[in-house]
Amino acid sequence: MEQAAYFKGYRPAETAASEADRRLVANVNPSGWTNPTPTGKYNLVVIGAGSAGLVAAIGAAGLGAKVALIERHRLGGDCLNVGCVPSKTVIRSAKLLGEIARADRFGVQVEDVRVDFSAVMERMRRVRADISVHDSAQRVTKLGVDLFLGEAHFTGRNTIEIGGQTLAFRKAVIATGSRPAIPPIPGLAETGYLTNETVWDLTHLPPRLAVIGAGSIGAELAQAFRRFGSDVTIFDVLPRLLGREDEQAADVIRRVFEREGVGLALGVEIEQVARAGDAKQLTYKRNGATHTLVVDEILAAAGRLPNVKGLNLEAAGVACNSHGVEVDETLRTTNPDIYAAGDVASRCQFTHVADAMARMVLQNALFPGAKKKVSDLLIPWATYTDPEVAHVGMYDWEAEQAGIAVETFVHAVADTDRGRTDGEEEGFVKIHVKKGTDKILGATIVGRHAGELISEVTVAMSGGLGLRHLATVIHPYPTAAEAIRKVADAYNRTRLTPTVARLFRWWFGWRR
Repeated sequence: MEQAAYFKGYRPAETAASEADRRLVANVNPSGWTNPTPTGKYNLVVIGAGSAGLVAAIGAAGLGAKVALIERHRLGGDCLNVGCVPSKTVIRSAKLLGEIARADRFGVQVEDVRVDFSAVMERMRRVRADISVHDSAQRVTKLGVDLFLGEAHFTGRNTIEIGGQTLAFRKAVIATGSRPAIPPIPGLAETGYLTNETVWDLTHLPPRLAVIGAGSIGAELAQAFRRFGSDVTIFDVLPRLLGREDEQAADVIRRVFEREGVGLALGVEIEQVARAGDAKQLTYKRNGATHTLVVDEILAAAGRLPNVKGLNLEAAGVACNSHGVEVDETLRTTNPDIYAAGDVASRCQFTHVADAMARMVLQNALFPGAKKKVSDLLIPWATYTDPEVAHVGMYDWEAEQAGIAVETFVHAVADTDRGRTDGEEEGFVKIHVKKGTDKILGATIVGRHAGELISEVTVAMSGGLGLRHLATVIHPYPTAAEAIRKVADAYNRTRLTPTVARLFRWWFGWRR
């Protein structure tokens, strides 16, 4: 993919103190904030005002509970400040560039394309500030929540201290989220790196970028920065992109990346990072040979770690491990009065999962007898590369490991009429069913709007609807969702066994 990028110069990571940033901070971490004076015991104290914490606190207050919410940094957590909102805003600009790069296929000639990276990032800041109103301190307090800003720690099984004040509670929720995991590569810390928390501070595009980690975050940002004009190389110890995803889906993204000029250093081990003048040099091994790569910035995107430091969980009798706070099926910790939700207690670290877990905690913590189980959650997710990759339920190999025989039905997006009209050459809908039935076990979708399409399959699975039912659903024509119906049609054709076919021939012959 040819890049027609316009560079206004490059400087290392810096924070743009823009009007949008000031609006953001005024909403989610207002200066001069005075914490309320706690009176009596709280029905619920929530530590962490990210996705899970906000849902739990606002939901409980809406039910009439006396609620305290504690946040040490910014309300909105990762999703608003450094995660979903900024990344998807920036990715939107990158997707537009992808459309422009393919414009000639549709008879449209586009010349002199310029990427103003500073403007892309400033738009992100404006969007983030606009959305921050929903997570603002003013809104939270207006909804009846006592908001405390600052560091908090447990002082007992039912007490928390913040700013010299003690909060007594009947129930509590730990929703402190996660942070980037930094790979232990010699020289990386000394040389300097970006994470998903600091990459949004860039105001100028790094001409050369190394991305460590080929998971969702790494893949999304590698493609976006390549489209903006950076020379990008993505590294991972695994031999393929998106190591947790369907192999066929990952292969589609690999082909797209190769076509667009993203360098792939997969199945390699980075031995060290060092300064090289004003640049940074990575030394790595591939197939036994040593290689080096000089870049201007390094983005570490190699997983997440739970935020439990400083909480003094021992005082509350709450156990934790390397994966976060230990919880049971109802999200209750080893202290029966304390629950945990979101990234700090889940390996599925998505905003929508944190939201779902928080709603579950509300029922289980506040209402005796409620026993909602986290294992009952049906969790879809999406990686917002172009094309997108979305998944729900089991992969075929997971089903087989569980001893469940599987049948798989696939339909290419390019073989739908909408795929042809849109020139969508990559992508597919793949649905797994339990062999001999139409029970949907899981699905993977690759396409421009896979994140939207996966919800149809998720709803069917949640409602116990089999694959054959999706063949009876009328889909607007022509849409990409028609690929789902065609997969269901493929399943229905398997029901026409030779015996059934003979019976039909006999019937129609008799009716003539």
